[in-house]
Amino acid sequence: MEFAGNTIVVTGGTRGIGRAIALRFAREGARVFAAYLRNENAAREVAAEAAGLSGEIVTLQADVSTQEGAQGLIETAAASGTIDILINNAGIIRDGYLAMMADDDWDAVIRGNLYPLFHCCKWGIRKMMANRRGAIVNVSSISGIAGTAGQTNYAASKGGIISFTKALARETGPMGIRVNAVVPGLIETEMIAGMKRDMVDRIVAGAALGRLGTTCEVADAVAFLASDRATYITGQSLVVDGGIL
Repeated sequence: MEFAGNTIVVTGGTRGIGRAIALRFAREGARVFAAYLRNENAAREVAAEAAGLSGEIVTLQADVSTQEGAQGLIETAAASGTIDILINNAGIIRDGYLAMMADDDWDAVIRGNLYPLFHCCKWGIRKMMANRRGAIVNVSSISGIAGTAGQTNYAASKGGIISFTKALARETGPMGIRVNAVVPGLIETEMIAGMKRDMVDRIVAGAALGRLGTTCEVADAVAFLASDRATYITGQSLVVDGGIL
């Protein structure tokens, strides 16, 4: 019950890593607002799974890549008080080699991965400032550190999340708001299911632990950074990759 009574916002909170994060907090008593863009079935499923937990998950459809969508999400979540924790997990991927990459694929990934971060943090910290406390955790990727061929757009956006995290931590530290990032490696999600098996096998073979990670393992790292066990940690990027890097 570490997060009992907390109000938590998770973007991209109904599938994959975001779903595991939302459920992790709900198991410990939090009221979680899980934002999603289109998949209503996934939203209904995660809300139903949380029905027997000590906390709850409220699903909200919102395009957090826009100011209107992000502000509406934050205002709704904070209607009964403030926001204690913000998890920025929303994002997209459109792989392709740069020489053949369409402008639309570049723009979509930059907008889909960085604009939600900007808009949700902007409105989220305004709610946290009133209490002079709060925690933000941004979800990046090892592609943003090491780079991945065929992912220049994705690597640029995920590397940007790490730099954004460091800068915002300096801005909000005096107000008691901590900002950190988790940097997942190869995690068992629908995204990985769409990758070529030989590519997955090569990456796994190079990992120190020799396996894929689970969404729950990433959620545990997020929960730690958001918790009162990490009150002197800010501006950091915690790699959760089984030793790939």
